[in-house]
Amino acid sequence: MLPIDLNEKFALFTDYWHPRIVGELNGQLVKIAKGLGTLPMHHHAAEDEMFLIHKGELTLKFADDTAVTIGAGQFYIVPRGVDHQPIAEQEVEIVLFEPATTAHTGNVVVAETRTRLVTI
Repeated sequence: MLPIDLNEKFALFTDYWHPRIVGELNGQLVKIAKGLGTLPMHHHAAEDEMFLIHKGELTLKFADDTAVTIGAGQFYIVPRGVDHQPIAEQEVEIVLFEPATTAHTGNVVVAETRTRLVTI
């Protein structure tokens, strides 16, 4: 197996909020996605969700009106059951570590929701 080059993988697509699978380990998927704009507030009832920022900046707004901003080289773990809303004022590149069972947009279904993810 060769090392995964995130720059190469991110260059393969231009759409937003549609994760691609780039790896798998111990029942966890390593996904990448680009973001721009806002996803709806949602939660994942049974899974924690880790956001690692490759490039750019992502804000996670929470139901209690607090927020955290994550920059390149930083990560944040949203605990299971916590409502969160990803917001990207400018394009952001995100690496996600999640159980394979994690639904893309958690407990909501919107235009950006993907039920089948592709591996690149």
